[in-house]
Amino acid sequence: MFENLSDRLTKTLKNISGRGRLTEENIKDTLREVRMALLEADVALPVIREFIAKVKERAVGQEVSKSLTPGQVFVKIVRTELETAMGEVNEALDLKTAPPAVVLMAGLQGAGKTTSVAKLSKFLKDREKKKVLVVSADVYRPAAIKQLETLASEVGVEFFPSTIEQKPLDIANTAIDHAKKNFFDVLIVDTAGRLHVDEDMMGEIQELHKAINPVETLFTVDAMTGQDAANTAKAFNDALPLTGVVLTKTDGDARGGAALSIRHITGKPIKFIGVGEKTDALEPFHPDRIASRILGMGDVLSLIEEVEQKVDKKKAEKLAKKVKSGKGFDLEDFREQLVQMKNMGGMMGLMDKLPGMGNMSDQIKDQMDDKLTVRMEAIINSMTPAERERPDIIKGSRKRRIAAGSGTQIQDVNKLLKQFTQMQKMMKKMSGKGGMQKMMRSMKGMMPPGGMGGFGGGGGMFGR
Repeated sequence: MFENLSDRLTKTLKNISGRGRLTEENIKDTLREVRMALLEADVALPVIREFIAKVKERAVGQEVSKSLTPGQVFVKIVRTELETAMGEVNEALDLKTAPPAVVLMAGLQGAGKTTSVAKLSKFLKDREKKKVLVVSADVYRPAAIKQLETLASEVGVEFFPSTIEQKPLDIANTAIDHAKKNFFDVLIVDTAGRLHVDEDMMGEIQELHKAINPVETLFTVDAMTGQDAANTAKAFNDALPLTGVVLTKTDGDARGGAALSIRHITGKPIKFIGVGEKTDALEPFHPDRIASRILGMGDVLSLIEEVEQKVDKKKAEKLAKKVKSGKGFDLEDFREQLVQMKNMGGMMGLMDKLPGMGNMSDQIKDQMDDKLTVRMEAIINSMTPAERERPDIIKGSRKRRIAAGSGTQIQDVNKLLKQFTQMQKMMKKMSGKGGMQKMMRSMKGMMPPGGMGGFGGGGGMFGR
């Protein structure tokens, strides 16, 4: 998400960040570029006008002229105004009520509402330690109820059964009654997709809202519809008292217009963003972290949180002990590292959150292609347990068999083995005295010109 906007803005702001003095002229040129970048990102015009006006007002004011680094202060102003446009801080769900806290999900058809219900229930169960019940009041799409039942089973939360013969209001009331009797903390009610111009359907959800009085009414909208997402959310907000927005499919949106427009147009915060198809691919929306990502400054806090949640600590400790004891690092360990990385959104997902990665060259980005890590895993999967334990026995005929079994070329197998050997050396350095410092030094030496291109020459860590 934000890939195009990030590329444009980082290039534009790089030109001004080194300036020792800001003038009306160079500010005007930079703001013109920023305006163009926001237009290309499909940000709504009223948002762009207010954003540019605020940046200009602050940039020609005292805080820049008195600074020793005016260019850098200008970049800081842009960052602050990006945060303001998106809502400054994350607004969590307000579940402080006598249980069950009822959450009503609304939205258009195809926006990913039912999937978001499952993701949100998993988030509340795993991270907030809540006992969650989900129910479908979508009686118009026969597969909707079954879909939610399947997803609820997948994420491990309880599903309350309903049928298309029932009325949405009766379904919700019966579910609330069940939730009270069985001490559920949260009840999430999924509703049918509807258009804001459909008076009958809007009347139905208004009646439902009035009857169940939810503590949170979340509008689910597809990020790929750009500023239209903000306009649709506004139309719904006029009919329903929304408390927040869930922005879905952000992993497929390289522009970011929706994220930058919604808060300004609706006055309602984006509370969550969907960042992938998996049921754990839902993140709280942090405007400050997103602003950092847009400007190529990384998002280390989200990266740390992701490591905390998704890295298998037992496996990590086991590997650390194994390396320290001198038993070495084998190809099975390497394969497990690749799997862990895949669970965290792949190499590019991690790279996006590291500072300065926005300035990587296209050649380096190619080396970080997640398809390459999948290929590496396939190669290791084609090896026998003995080969994984003792890579030195992998010679000609074995290489041919492994390449054929993984659908790759012999040179791909060679590259993987070369990369593994370098990783092994690094692990050895790490297990010795002053290991971490030695490892960082050797990593620096392995980087090609331009930064993080993977380890070693000849195509690097993920070389083709």
